[in-house]
Amino acid sequence: MTATTDHTVPAASAGTETFRETALPDAVRDALGAQLAQLPDPNADIDRSTTRLLQLFAALPTGLLQEILDFGRHIDTPGVSLVSNLPVDAELPDTPSDGGPSSGKKTFVAEGVLLGLSGLLGEPMGVLTEKAGQLVHDVIPVEGGSMTQTNQGSEAFLNFHSDIMHDVIGRYDVSNPDFLVLSCLRPDHEGIASTFYADARDISAALPVETLELLRSPLFRLNAPGSYVRDVAGGQDVLSEPVPMINGHDDYPEIAISANGVHALTGGARKALDTLQEVCRTVAHRVELRPGQALLINNRKGVHARSTFTARYDGRDRWLQRTYVRRSLWNVRYRVTEENRRVHH
Repeated sequence: MTATTDHTVPAASAGTETFRETALPDAVRDALGAQLAQLPDPNADIDRSTTRLLQLFAALPTGLLQEILDFGRHIDTPGVSLVSNLPVDAELPDTPSDGGPSSGKKTFVAEGVLLGLSGLLGEPMGVLTEKAGQLVHDVIPVEGGSMTQTNQGSEAFLNFHSDIMHDVIGRYDVSNPDFLVLSCLRPDHEGIASTFYADARDISAALPVETLELLRSPLFRLNAPGSYVRDVAGGQDVLSEPVPMINGHDDYPEIAISANGVHALTGGARKALDTLQEVCRTVAHRVELRPGQALLINNRKGVHARSTFTARYDGRDRWLQRTYVRRSLWNVRYRVTEENRRVHH
């Protein structure tokens, strides 16, 4: 089953490829799925599991393997890629009502797909204040969080954002993941939940010059992620130092927006921020993920969002799995925990 996609881009950037889609051949899918179904829970020995998964995924057809590798290693490649016809678990338990993880999974094909794709991009990492440091994040609607700007939400549009991290250095866009991988285990009941991705190249091309200049100025303070504010800060905003929304090379810009709110320091900056969200909607690619599909998301080249959908909390709600991936864990070594070399404060 394929996703519904909308690859709208502004005329100014029509020559830039910012979305790519590929699929595994059926025979490759079936052979990979049979091997993944035999593997134990990868969380029991994550380094050995990711090593084994790298062996399995290295056997993908050379062209497909290079396409995924190139996605992660080159600056001029698309910011988002949809990979389809992936193996799935033969049986799924109920969608966890508490945001996961599930204790009822008998096989770990989905986890193998997620971590296998992640290993082609870099190193999966965990954060203590996000899903308790787990490497595999279950992205599931939770009844008490339906209106929040977090992965627990469903009834509120999750605004265009980057996945950022609270950091004592005052910057939330430094130690955050370079990539996200989002894999679908179960769609929402109506099949309408959409994931959006807006590439900073398309955004910059569509913005008025004066608005882009404001967004490239350090006139904004990012709020810490909702999970940090909720669990650590007692509901109080925890703001970064002033930063630009867009920075770097004109042809290869980087963008960072906090889902949990951005505080603009001037009236002009506030208007620019509003324009930014509007433009993101205009240029975004849209995908309704289905089982057997995964999105590879560059967390620096662009920002992503999620539409509203109806959660029923009946065990059959939308269920995605997500990883945070960095090309290297070396530059975030100051955050590492003593208990786990992949989990950070």
